[in-house]
Amino acid sequence: MLKPVAWTDNGVCILDQLALPARESYLTCKTYQAVADALRRMVIRGAPAIGIAAAMGIALGLQQSSAKDLKALAADFEKIADTLAHTRPTAVNLFWAIARMRQRFHEVQSARQEVPESELIATIKQALVAEAQRIHAEDIAQNQAIGRYGAPLLPDRARVLTHCNAGALATGGFGTALG
Repeated sequence: MLKPVAWTDNGVCILDQLALPARESYLTCKTYQAVADALRRMVIRGAPAIGIAAAMGIALGLQQSSAKDLKALAADFEKIADTLAHTRPTAVNLFWAIARMRQRFHEVQSARQEVPESELIATIKQALVAEAQRIHAEDIAQNQAIGRYGAPLLPDRARVLTHCNAGALATGGFGTALG
């Protein structure tokens, strides 16, 4: 399966769509600012892929945060989210992903108020990495389900015209319409 975006130990790995079709090249973003730059320059395209990259950018940024208290971590979150939000102002999935990451941040923060702050900060950081990975996995699963449910509806030798987010490049790696 093609991977237009992936979480790795080295950062967020993004297929450089600006290099296609001449060559297959990947950009490893080691900071949330690098993810924001990739989004801004349209290195990654397609609403689902943009949302996934943004979620991973938030997780990466928080992993690198040196915040020692929740107030500072929340301020870092907002700065990261704001930076990513300003990359593609019309990308609906971008804002959806940011909102989902914000919701997860607050859920974990609220649920664990009785633990030491340093432990809670580490827990929030881990939870946001897991949430970004879950967003990615859910996108793939949803697109595979579209294919399973849609395939029986198409007659043999059917011609299908698709547009917008139909292929793997525009999603988490498994195209919506082509599934």
